[in-house]
Amino acid sequence: MSTPEPRIPDSPPAPPGPRTPEDLERHWFEHVYAGDRVPQLTFRAVVMGALLGCVMAFSNLYVGLKAGWSLSVAITACIISYTVFRIVHAAFPAHGAARRGRFLGFFDRPDPGEVSILENNCMQSTASAAGYSTGATLVSAFPAYLMITGHNPPFWTVVGLVLGTGLLGVFLAVPMKRTMINVEQLPFPSGTAAAETLRSLHGAGAESRNKARSLFTAMGLGALVGWFRDGIPSFIPTYLPLSQIATRLGLDRLALLTSPAGYTLTVEASTVFAAAGAIMGIRTAASMALGAVVNYGILAPRLHEMGVIGKLGFRGIVSWSVWGGASLLTCAALTSFAFSWRTIARAFSGLSTLLGRRSSAAHQDPMERIEVPGSWFVVGVLLAAALTLVLNRRAFGIPIVLGSIAVLVSALMAVVASRATGETDTTPVGTMGKVTQLLYGVLIPQNVAANLMTASITSSSAASSADLLTDLKSGYLLGANPRKQFLAQFLGVFGGALVATWGYFLLVPDASAIGGDRFAAPAAQVWRAVAELLAKGIGALPPYAGVAIVVGAVLGVGTVFVEKAVPARARKWIPSPVGFGMAFTFQGYTAMAFFLGALLAWGFARSRPRAAETHTIPIASGLIAGESLVGVAVALLQSRGLL
Repeated sequence: MSTPEPRIPDSPPAPPGPRTPEDLERHWFEHVYAGDRVPQLTFRAVVMGALLGCVMAFSNLYVGLKAGWSLSVAITACIISYTVFRIVHAAFPAHGAARRGRFLGFFDRPDPGEVSILENNCMQSTASAAGYSTGATLVSAFPAYLMITGHNPPFWTVVGLVLGTGLLGVFLAVPMKRTMINVEQLPFPSGTAAAETLRSLHGAGAESRNKARSLFTAMGLGALVGWFRDGIPSFIPTYLPLSQIATRLGLDRLALLTSPAGYTLTVEASTVFAAAGAIMGIRTAASMALGAVVNYGILAPRLHEMGVIGKLGFRGIVSWSVWGGASLLTCAALTSFAFSWRTIARAFSGLSTLLGRRSSAAHQDPMERIEVPGSWFVVGVLLAAALTLVLNRRAFGIPIVLGSIAVLVSALMAVVASRATGETDTTPVGTMGKVTQLLYGVLIPQNVAANLMTASITSSSAASSADLLTDLKSGYLLGANPRKQFLAQFLGVFGGALVATWGYFLLVPDASAIGGDRFAAPAAQVWRAVAELLAKGIGALPPYAGVAIVVGAVLGVGTVFVEKAVPARARKWIPSPVGFGMAFTFQGYTAMAFFLGALLAWGFARSRPRAAETHTIPIASGLIAGESLVGVAVALLQSRGLL
């Protein structure tokens, strides 16, 4: 007989009265936290997460080499895991009373019967680490290095670097968790969607049934859109045909702006991006749309006429715009992070234990027992950085001192990437890498290998940090123990590094396999181009790129200061610097898809607020899950030559 699972609150209730960081954390601990009552870090959850993550690591590697994009892992893993566990439970029903305590001295002892919602959440963390956070550098830096040099580094060198950078990102996320999730409560749309998916799967009662019905209906719709767009037949166009409509109306200028081959201001036919926009909110999504209009509708046409941008299309435009966007993102995120210095200091309270002291304030903090100690951050970063630096020194001749600078830059870029993910659900991995490439274009201008490999430290660790915080957002909404989630993510990196590297060498054994029709490797092509450009020195940057960097920095810092100065009710009218800056680093049609989803969700909430509160997140979660599952299936079928 299954043991009844303790009820997980639908969402963290807002604390009454003043909302200081301490009040927010204590209120969550008293009203939401369930990590001591529900099994979470169990052996079966970690094994299931590792297996699913390894399969998805291969799928994401394939998709990344083909299209330069990664598929969501968390929601897909939650649904597959729940289904498999239900089938196993039905075939082999367990009996007995629930027992608490440890299993094998480390893992929680699971209850007999079905897995708990927090076990599935823990499984999600392991699967994400294995399937997503270990692959960023394998579709960018390493294939770029292969195209330039004609050979891959040794297998175990690549495994070690993927492992080291992945672990570095996991540990760098530690001081950001309490700031971005506990206090600022950034949306992290994929994390929120994963939590809602798990609630719908595990829930009971009429409201849960309604949410589950909405989720699975939307999941079916998302799957159909994904199949008929990416599979066979390709019935749905990849982009809405706005340019064709404009041409028929005789608006040739508008047709160029809305053409994906021109200025990319059309709308991508993706339920994933529209659904993520519905979760992220109208302010951030509108800021992204504004940034896309400014970049692709105003600046790009003007710069093209001036000859600054020689080739239309995304690659030609972003080769200039990425520098201003990266500057804006970096300065805004670091300025926001600096304003939260008190919360950051509390996140390092575990350092007192490392030094043998314990403050009375830390002793009274109920979160100290369940948050990741600051001592783990220090030891983990030192060990992961040492592994990365030694391997880069031996394999590529990068001096330890210069490699250490890349680690320090990675710590800053992890903040930027995590905040961007928290607000927009998009991790600017390529943008973070280009910041480091620019830096090393100054420090070692002729060393292309150093340019690529130091940038891979930044991009991979940034992706890993953002991924962990996305999973921790799910756990926060479900009342999970963040320390146990961290351990699940930590364990997942090991299997993912090995399998993802094996998959890379299987798919790309030599230079002839990359850069052609089978694996165009668009991300790697950009990395290679930047590395070869900066080998000539910083003077090889596009014209006006320096001006864009300065303007982006001023806008990033200034917007954050304005946000802090105005009353809270007026902040919704100030463009989000992260949303605005992100629009300069990816396609305009992606930004417009985000905005369309946010606009629909905003209109739904205005016209039917109660229905929107119940159905918006489940519908968005289902759309993301449905299209993501089909994306994985299409990738697997294509890898087998069946599509």
